[in-house]
Amino acid sequence: MKKLSIHLAFTAFLILAQTGFAQELYMPRNIKAAYAKGTRSADGKPGKNYWQNHGKYTMDITVDAKTKMVSGTETIIYENNSNDSLRNLVIRFVNNLHKPSAPRSGDVSEDFLSNGLTLTSLKVAGETYNENARNWGTVGNVKLKKALAPHSKTTINIDWNYPLSKESGREGQIDESTFFVAYSYPRVSVFDDYNGWDRIPHTDRQEFYNDFNDYVYSVKAPKNFVVYATGDFLNPDEVLQPEFAARLKKSYSTDEILHIANEQEMKSGIVTKQNEWNIWKFEAKNITDVCFGLSDHYLWDASSVLVDKKTNRRASVQAAYDIKGTDFVNSVKNNQFALDWFSNNWPGIPYPYSKMTAFQGFADMEYPMMCNDSQMNDPKFAQLVQDHEVAHTYFPFYMGINETRYAYMDEGWATTFEYLIGIAEHGKEAADKFYKEFRVEYYINDKSTEEDQPIISMSTQVSGPGYGNNSYGKASLSYLALKDMLGDDLFKKALHHYMDTWNGKHPIPWDYFNSMNTGSGKNLNWFFNNWFFTNNYIDISVKNVSKNIVSIQNKGGFAIPFDVIVVYADNSTETIHETPSVWEKNQKTAQVAVNTKKQIKKVTVDGGIFLDATPDDNIWNSK
Repeated sequence: MKKLSIHLAFTAFLILAQTGFAQELYMPRNIKAAYAKGTRSADGKPGKNYWQNHGKYTMDITVDAKTKMVSGTETIIYENNSNDSLRNLVIRFVNNLHKPSAPRSGDVSEDFLSNGLTLTSLKVAGETYNENARNWGTVGNVKLKKALAPHSKTTINIDWNYPLSKESGREGQIDESTFFVAYSYPRVSVFDDYNGWDRIPHTDRQEFYNDFNDYVYSVKAPKNFVVYATGDFLNPDEVLQPEFAARLKKSYSTDEILHIANEQEMKSGIVTKQNEWNIWKFEAKNITDVCFGLSDHYLWDASSVLVDKKTNRRASVQAAYDIKGTDFVNSVKNNQFALDWFSNNWPGIPYPYSKMTAFQGFADMEYPMMCNDSQMNDPKFAQLVQDHEVAHTYFPFYMGINETRYAYMDEGWATTFEYLIGIAEHGKEAADKFYKEFRVEYYINDKSTEEDQPIISMSTQVSGPGYGNNSYGKASLSYLALKDMLGDDLFKKALHHYMDTWNGKHPIPWDYFNSMNTGSGKNLNWFFNNWFFTNNYIDISVKNVSKNIVSIQNKGGFAIPFDVIVVYADNSTETIHETPSVWEKNQKTAQVAVNTKKQIKKVTVDGGIFLDATPDDNIWNSK
């Protein structure tokens, strides 16, 4: 009977699949299985059997500025909300990337290398485990002495240490007394409904995938070091001198940009309490990661911005930077604009966290409530990079994206929001120019077959520029094409439906497709199939002009928007805009009617930021 029930349930699923929104689209076997189990749903919502695991992390972390060692004592209360008994515990420690034996996507210098993680103690449910982390890569496996039952909790205690790499990338030493400490604690890897344990190693290219956890943590730092971190700062009065604590508190409720500590104040040693060590405390809930930076000489600016007009909620905006970091002088001002703009325009969802700190480093990288950006010596470019990293707040952090497998689900959106806010900041002409030069030109002018791999390809299986173009430019173009086709209002309605549905959860590409279908009230599968599941590229041409009908050939295949620019015999012009919907019925040829009695002298098709692979055939002239 049990086998028959499973068979009938799966048959019912297949029937639903044939009539539902997204099941016209290819699905790998593991994704099909998730739908069959009811953890994912064809309407784009989490299925009735959806679950995800959760951890409560309590950590005491110490950074020794002399030895450049980070050490921690960590307690994790881990919830197994799945229906599976977990016989292994998969521990992820990204910074083992620095071990000489770690697989990496590129070359590194000796200054990048280190010994990685040392475990000094590991207990699970009170039992001691003699694990040697020297044998671990960025992912380690602990075989449990007693399986963790479904819908139960266990307590994990870990004591650990590791050295900060001399060469800083996403984390490490910025200078002799400035450090960015990210991915610094062993964490339980994600166990999910469609792939089980996430065991994919970090190779410094594809990014991250984490559970939504709760964190209470402290950072023990030497006197005169200021700590900037993810989460609410719980004890400013215990670690800052009264004047500086007062300045910081004032910044939380004003639009005025305050200099919390300047160069001379930091040099004079009057900013922090003059204990040999100060313990800085932070808390963040329902978030995918925490990190922090610290320095004994960085300048510290702060203000705030109203991010939710309905509740009058403000977010703190801070910046920490070297006296030579001229790009960062405007960081707070720029982030006030960015948080306001993202909250009220695109994506148009109030910034969800209590603060955002821009920290001068080398990574140009996003973290929850922080970005680690480099000095560009170009204020406009620096603003754009900061905008991009702050936009990541929504994807992958608000949405819990699996960046390792599906980088286009976060990088593509951050690139899209970067472009849209760029229009607001610098005008459409400047934003278009930058987008074309940095996001499209290299891709469309590279004729290698790597460039035309389907976007849906797992990010770990696309190498070289193909990875970057799938993740950033091509994915962003698909989102902008859909925006053009649906129009701003319907596109935003569908996007908000997707974001509201999957906030705090782990969406995969098929959840995006299904949610946008449901949110828009349209079956967009033809569009998603065209953009995500094909080897298409961008290449249209004017095939023919006859009897006021312009015939457009789609040689590359992507369903792009375009303008038909008509020049008449009297030299007057007309521009006809076509959205991607023109390709819905026929993805090879489109007919554009020109409603005029004038004689047509010249026709040009122009995709704008959708740059054409062979632009020479985009023009037709009458004979």
